Amino acid sequence: MDFKLTEEQLMIQQAAREFAHQQCLPGVIERDENQIVPKDQLKQLANLGFLGMMTDPAYGGAGMDSVSYVLAMEEISKVDSSVSVAMSVNNSLVCWGLEQYGTEAQKQKYLIPLAQGMKDGELYIGAFLLSEPEAGSDATHQHTSAVKEGDHYIINGVKNWITNGSTASVYLVIAQTDYTKGHKGINAFIVEKNTPGVSVGAKENKMGIRGSDTHAVSFMDVKVAAENRIGEEGFGFNFAMKTLNGGRIGIAAQALGIASGAYELALAYSKERKTFGKPIHEHQAIQFKLAEMATKIETARLLCFKAAWEKDNHLDYTTTAAMAKLYASDVAMWVTVEAVQVHGGYGFVKEYHVERLMRDAKITQIYEGTSEIQKMVIGRSITR
Repeated sequence: MDFKLTEEQLMIQQAAREFAHQQCLPGVIERDENQIVPKDQLKQLANLGFLGMMTDPAYGGAGMDSVSYVLAMEEISKVDSSVSVAMSVNNSLVCWGLEQYGTEAQKQKYLIPLAQGMKDGELYIGAFLLSEPEAGSDATHQHTSAVKEGDHYIINGVKNWITNGSTASVYLVIAQTDYTKGHKGINAFIVEKNTPGVSVGAKENKMGIRGSDTHAVSFMDVKVAAENRIGEEGFGFNFAMKTLNGGRIGIAAQALGIASGAYELALAYSKERKTFGKPIHEHQAIQFKLAEMATKIETARLLCFKAAWEKDNHLDYTTTAAMAKLYASDVAMWVTVEAVQVHGGYGFVKEYHVERLMRDAKITQIYEGTSEIQKMVIGRSITR
């Protein structure tokens, strides 16, 4: 068992850290306040190769391992979770799903520009459309329909809470083709955003990750070629579940980054702020908080690394990914609340960043499967 990072992984970590501080930190409070989508930062991520980190270079990706992905996600999430969640969706859900289950034609047409993050000089990213007004945690009951008509499908329905909703050029859409077959009648489709009948709703006004591009997306008699179906007929639900397993590693890494970013700010502040004649980190009450933060964060980091290592070694990482996501998201919520407390009144002020990190932390317990869903996944695994 080797816990030492390789030289390449350390370089990726450093590149992500420099990107976060040089490109994401300036203006992050303004983007949060005004709900500005970080398109410039995403274009710079594309230039770094971070929008297709794990995709084979043959398909436009950087060919990196999942551990490197976790490292990059953590560093960027320390500073701006709105950037990192767009990165996570494009890497974990869109590119990975297409590379694993797409046809060669689909990979050539869609995966290459998605992994590069650019096409014709413009940002080119994807979105994963699973959740619906009545199908969030219970993804087996899809109301969005895809009716087969000859060599194409007609899609109708509404998808909710879609990250990259208006920014994405390509949607991976989960829809029901045969209601009599339940989840075995669900399919996955590649749909271009500019297809007639596709409409994007207003941007959601959220508590956290306010720069993230979150929308409802509607489909009204949208015609999609049968060649854009991913996998065999009825494979859509399995496609979604298999893809979400990797997505949970990305969100676990995001939660880890939010927690470690808040901890680093709290630690630095505790060395500057003085009360009763000494820095507050010398007071046992603060020191104990910092010690517990550091311990929980390191535990979350090891779970993230283990899930990533299992994925890279082609092992079943379903349970570990769920554990990493469950634990890291709880740690993110706890650490950010404590970081605000360490800052005292200043923690309640936007310019000190920790209140934003606290607001961002909450969503990590919800998307890519709620904490309750992760417990179901873990519970079924350990009791079967």
